[in-house]
Amino acid sequence: MTLSTLSLRMILTTGCLLVAGSLGGWLAQLAHLPMPYMLGSLFTSGAAVALFHRRALADYAFPMRFRTLFIGLIGVMIGTQVTPEIFALLPELPLTLSMLAAFVVLAQFGNFLIFHRLGGYDRATAFYAGAPGGLMESLVLGERAGADLRLLTAQQFLRIILVISILPSALSLWVGHPVGSAAGQSVMPTGPATAAELLVVVLAALAGLFVASKIKLPAGQITGPLLLSAALTLSGLVDMHLPFWLIAAAQVVVGSSLGVRFTGMTAAMLRRSAGLSFLSVLWMLALGGSFALGLTWATDIPFLHLMISYAPGGVTEMSIIALSLAANPALVSLHHVVRILLTVGVMVIAEKRLPLHQPGE
Repeated sequence: MTLSTLSLRMILTTGCLLVAGSLGGWLAQLAHLPMPYMLGSLFTSGAAVALFHRRALADYAFPMRFRTLFIGLIGVMIGTQVTPEIFALLPELPLTLSMLAAFVVLAQFGNFLIFHRLGGYDRATAFYAGAPGGLMESLVLGERAGADLRLLTAQQFLRIILVISILPSALSLWVGHPVGSAAGQSVMPTGPATAAELLVVVLAALAGLFVASKIKLPAGQITGPLLLSAALTLSGLVDMHLPFWLIAAAQVVVGSSLGVRFTGMTAAMLRRSAGLSFLSVLWMLALGGSFALGLTWATDIPFLHLMISYAPGGVTEMSIIALSLAANPALVSLHHVVRILLTVGVMVIAEKRLPLHQPGE
């Protein structure tokens, strides 16, 4: 099969997944499910993997550059939500950010017990599978420590998938109605965006991605565009807005790219990994909720904002949820970037200090 044939096949397969994901998102919205476009596309692409993993989706990988562009657009949208009012929260940030260190250590310890004692994973696999962030870093360090890479990959992706599945549903029960059912429409202009406005948004995303890659920003796919658009917004030079349909499209891209991660997983591995991941995610959400309750009492930051800030999902996915709830997405993104940095720091220290890999284990 030639390179051009492979490229055409990837484009067609990706297009079909996105169309199916859009349909899944629309049906999820009709059913009043929380975060419909992200969850609908996630479940649709996961179902496609289950049905077609030996045919159309054999050796298929979602084009990550395409996904990165849409993550950049999410970053731009978050940056536009940065207003001078956010500086009023600066006195609260040292406490909420420092408590993340305690959250990361406790989450990591509890997850290690779940995966090692209950799951029977070896120490290296259990430790890196339990990392509450830093997906790629956990895979690299885990492989170096001798962890089972298939189990480690499954657990880390299931962590993100289960968090974005459970958290919106739990928040819907808490607030009494589906959250994110309009994909964040409440924080976006209802009028149509002009071609010039869309061009500015895309250029801001590309410029932010370029700068982030050059200076190696943590979670640069989202933080680069976020910081650039925030600077432009605060300067008053540019007024950027993303229309509802573009945010919904970004959710479909993110959801579809997550769903295809099930490729290569056997039913037995999925059952085992999903059960352990469910316990792990419940532990981390309960722990994060406890921190959020305590910090709500100690600060002026609403519980909802802190709960999303302490939820152990990916930066992009948690930022989308924050956007959908108008829950200060810039604040949420900051906490998740710090969580990832702290988690990576814990893993690097553990690699040098803890006996995670034992010969013959």
